Amino acid sequence: MVSAVFHSPLDAATGHAAAPAATRNIAAPALARTAAPAAVPAAQPVHKEPEERPPRDFSWIWLRVLPPVLGLALLVLVWELVALKSSNGFPSPAAVWQQAVTVFSDPFYSKGPNDQGVGWNVLSSLQRVALGFGLAAAVGIPAGFAIGRFGFLARMFNPLISLLRPVSPLAWLPIGLLVFKGANPAAIWTIFICSIWPMIINTAVGVQRVPSDYMNVARVLNLSEWKILTKILFPAVLPYMLTGVRLAVGTAWLVIVAAEMLTGGVGIGFWVWDEWNNLNVANIIIAIFVIGIVGLVLEFTLIRIATAFTFEEVKA
Repeated sequence: MVSAVFHSPLDAATGHAAAPAATRNIAAPALARTAAPAAVPAAQPVHKEPEERPPRDFSWIWLRVLPPVLGLALLVLVWELVALKSSNGFPSPAAVWQQAVTVFSDPFYSKGPNDQGVGWNVLSSLQRVALGFGLAAAVGIPAGFAIGRFGFLARMFNPLISLLRPVSPLAWLPIGLLVFKGANPAAIWTIFICSIWPMIINTAVGVQRVPSDYMNVARVLNLSEWKILTKILFPAVLPYMLTGVRLAVGTAWLVIVAAEMLTGGVGIGFWVWDEWNNLNVANIIIAIFVIGIVGLVLEFTLIRIATAFTFEEVKA
């Protein structure tokens, strides 16, 4: 027996409309569960093992400290052996050290024009070096720029520089005594003449090595000679110029000692000669160390200046 169920149109419409509602009621919790953010567990403190510190590197002691110390120790050892084998009273390192303590206990005493402390003698020598070197820089650096910039001037002065540069600076001292009629101006003249050549040559070489592209750009832009000098040549030539300055200062400090031995007056060179006349060898050795330390300080200062104004590392 077959039975049939008939639905009215109103029931059909109601059934079709109710189905989506039921669907929404079922799906809503699922969508809510899906959209709800997952619960984040509370952050637990992470226990980290303490990092092991790398072992300290003491290799710099072997590379930087130990070699100079060994060199000084070798010098003192050889010195002590020479003092032990000497029969004419050559002072030992201990005797020179005791004398140095006495000398530097009052380095600026003054008991007359020919009896002054080592401090005044060093300052007098540095003053002469500064005057002679300053005059050489004022003349030599512009001359180097001109000789390097203009080929006519280079061909004109190159033979003169090649002729006069090898002459010993002390050979110019009698000329200074004859012209200036005084020992102090003659010593300054000697410093001037020995300091000017390194600055002229190094500056001129630096100008000649400026890349030609720079000068071509200057011609295209129709720059004046002053702008070429200040904007192109000077920055490019500065490392060469500072190298010439370093060489000139080293030469000047070497020459002033010999010049003061010959001219007299107050100065470290005269102090060495005066101590030799008094047969005080310990003071002569002290003066040698003072001359070396002052020269080292001048060299280190100029290296720092050159490093500050150049892009490349400057090494002694």
